[in-house]
Amino acid sequence: MSVEKQPKEALFAPKNMKLIFNPLNKENPITVQVLGICSALAVTVKLEPAVVMSISVLAVLAFANVIISLLRNTIAPRIRIIVQLVVIASLVILVDQILKAFAYEVSKQLSVFVGLIITNCILMGRLEAFAMGNKPWPSLLDGIGNALGYAWILIVVAFFRELFGSGTIWGFPVLEYTGLYHIGYKNNGLMILPPMALIIVGIIIWIQRYRNRELIENK
Repeated sequence: MSVEKQPKEALFAPKNMKLIFNPLNKENPITVQVLGICSALAVTVKLEPAVVMSISVLAVLAFANVIISLLRNTIAPRIRIIVQLVVIASLVILVDQILKAFAYEVSKQLSVFVGLIITNCILMGRLEAFAMGNKPWPSLLDGIGNALGYAWILIVVAFFRELFGSGTIWGFPVLEYTGLYHIGYKNNGLMILPPMALIIVGIIIWIQRYRNRELIENK
């Protein structure tokens, strides 16, 4: 008696693609799950360190998710948190050394915040909630999706803080060429203070919840 083989799920099936796109909006780790807020306050004064931090978190989270997923059936429940921290810490050390070797100035700007990726709630949350119970491919997509959701918030916040706080974008004096300084505009020092990052994140949350108000009302 022949046994029919189950058809394999496509790598980019709609179910898998949701793992990437949902964290960009409806399940955003910062604005919906309220995780990783410290990074949004600390590294968004300028755009360059925000982008570098985003790439660093993307690399660490994607690889950590895959590694934990591969090891999930061999990790004893009582030591799973320790194993997750060891994996994250190893990847963060590797990223930190790469930054020091190839982007030393940015590495100095990020200072201790690269090391603090180890304690980022987004990473621990995804490893515990997803990678421990899913296969490597979905875990990779989940890691990429949540890292991108984290990244776009940081980049948007950093864009506005640097533009209106320093008059530059990626160090380039944008406002100087717009003529705003000639009509009396001055850089807003409030934009480079941590509370302004929280205010911008709050505005993004308000816009996001307004756009998704039907989902919130149906909960």
